[in-house]
This record gives sequence, structure tokens and C-alpha cells, in this order.
Amino acid sequence: MFYENLNKVNNIFYKDFMKSLNKLNKNGSYILGKNVSKFESNFARYIGAKFSIGVANGLDALTISLKSLKLPKNSEVIVASNSYIACIISIINSGLKPVLVEPDIETYNIDVNKIDKKITKKTRVILAVHLYGKSCEMDKILNICRKKNLYLIEDCAQSHGSKYKNKNTGLFGDFSCFSFYPTKLLGAIGDGGAIISKKKKFKDYLKKFRNYGSIKRYKNDIIGQNSRLDEIQALFLDIKLKSLNRIILHKKKLAEVYFSNLNKNFILPKIENHKSDTFYIFNVRHEKRNKLKEYLTKNNIMTDIHYPIPPFKQIALKPYFSDNYPISQEIHNTTLSLPISFAHTQKEIHNLTKIMNRF
Repeated sequence: MFYENLNKVNNIFYKDFMKSLNKLNKNGSYILGKNVSKFESNFARYIGAKFSIGVANGLDALTISLKSLKLPKNSEVIVASNSYIACIISIINSGLKPVLVEPDIETYNIDVNKIDKKITKKTRVILAVHLYGKSCEMDKILNICRKKNLYLIEDCAQSHGSKYKNKNTGLFGDFSCFSFYPTKLLGAIGDGGAIISKKKKFKDYLKKFRNYGSIKRYKNDIIGQNSRLDEIQALFLDIKLKSLNRIILHKKKLAEVYFSNLNKNFILPKIENHKSDTFYIFNVRHEKRNKLKEYLTKNNIMTDIHYPIPPFKQIALKPYFSDNYPISQEIHNTTLSLPISFAHTQKEIHNLTKIMNRF
């Protein structure tokens, strides 16, 4: 059984995509054309935001957002210690200092009760990463930001359509950053990303920043970079966006099969009534994770690990971290991501649970 057959996932969108691609070739507008503008508007409408700005990828979305705040060098940004390395890279590449806070062992998102202890006079931002399709505890994080006068950036790379108290992730932060990497809930056929902001004043600034600091051709107002969402990716994403709710519903039904059939040998994702999870990833935890993965591979079930090495143990980040983060390490040592794509059927997942229960 495949883990994530992207060709099969995207196959139903290719017919409409090829028709539209022919039109794109005829008009010859390949950079920041009508398709990018259309997708930006439709994506913002889906999330419930005033606007969205398409960029080249999720990492750029984070980096551009942080740079847009124009913070003093080495200002501190709080982020969960089990976040994907892109979050840490974006902070470092913005001339800022990442400060790690342990996650909640049950939700895998940042433990809001441990944030205050890490706040110093240099803290300027909380980067809230919604892992695996589950939102962070936004009310508590917003309350900390208000009390301490901090910016809030949401990393929504894994939470398209996830909700906190019936409100979409992406609508809480000063900036909210999305990735359209092919495996995401709304995945492109290449790279892509987007930025949403509460503050309309940032709209033109973000448009300039992603395009060498320019909106009007050959007129550069700021020092920007080249990080433009591609017209072809925007075209595909706009077609797929119409089916995003259907994709989310399908994944929720597959998750229900796991919850109903897996035995107590596995630690399952925590369900919370005030959150609507999208199950971008369905992860279980097990003390013999590596043997479980090997067992499933022998049974033709491909799995993945998000993530095998925590960021504070990565060679590239050794100069930045010296502390230990045992809760994060426990998650990284025991987590396993199971098949749960739009291409899987409930019958396949049910058969998979039977195999797992024999482990």
C-alpha cells in the first residue's frame, strides 16, 4: 500500500488543468499574471482573509513575514522545539534568534503554559506552528501576545482548513504563512506558498518584497527578493482549491477508521472539541516505532516519520542550541505517520488497521 501516491491524488484535476494550461500558453503571461491574482483572491476568500500574496514556497512566506516586521538584529522568536527545520531557518535567515519551547506531549503543538518562562526583553515574536493539521491554543497565545506586546506569526503549512473555535487557522496572526508543497492538503505540482496578513497596509509591501522590491516595472522602492508564485502552480492550485473541503472531509473519514479500529497499543492523536483537525498527517506513537515501521514495510505499507531528527539535533543548527528538549525528543523517537491521502479508501485503511493490530 502506497504512503502518498501524488499522481493518483492529483489525477482528477489534470483534465481541467490541461485545458487551462493551453489558454496560458496562448496568452504567454507566465509571471505574476491573471492566474496568480485569481488564486490569491480565491484562497483569501476560502480562508476568510482580506487578501493573500502568493510567494515561491512556505519557507519564503515565513522569512518575508519576519523581515517585514523590521525587528532589531538578534530579536528573539519563540517557536516549538519539535517544529520543522524550515521554521528555524526562516528565523535565522531573518537575522533573528530562535528560542525553543517544548510541545504538549498530547497535541504536539507548542505548550502554551511554558511560553512565559522563555520570554525576555528581546522577545518580539511568537511563531505558532499548527502541526499535523491541528491548531495551536490560539486564545492563550493571543493573550500572551497582547500582554507582552508581541507579534504573532502563524505557520499554516500543515493546517489548510483547520479550525480553532470555528475560525480558520491563518486568521489569528499578524502574518500567516502557507506552503503548497505537493504533499500538503492543498498541494501544487511543484513549490508554492502564500502570506496572509491582518493588516492591509502590508499588502503592497509584500507584493514589492516578493518581486525585487517592485510593483511597477523598473521602479524599486525597497530591497526585496525574487519569490513569486508561479503562474502554472497558481493555475493548478485554483482548480484544486474547489475540492479542498472534499479532500479534508475524505481524510477525516479515513481518520475515523483509524480511531474506530486501532487497538490500545498505539497512542492516537488527541481529539479536542474546540478544534477541527484536518489530519494532514495521521500520526501514532509507539515505543518500538522503528520495529513497527519495519513490520509495516514488510507488509507493503509505506509510512513516514515527521520528523526523525529534531531541529536542535541537526548538524546545521548545532551553533544555535545547547539545551535538551526531552518532550520533543520523545515525540521524534516514537512518532509514525500512517497513510491518509485523498487517494486512499476506507477499505484500505481498515485492512491496514488489521495488520497493525497484529504487531
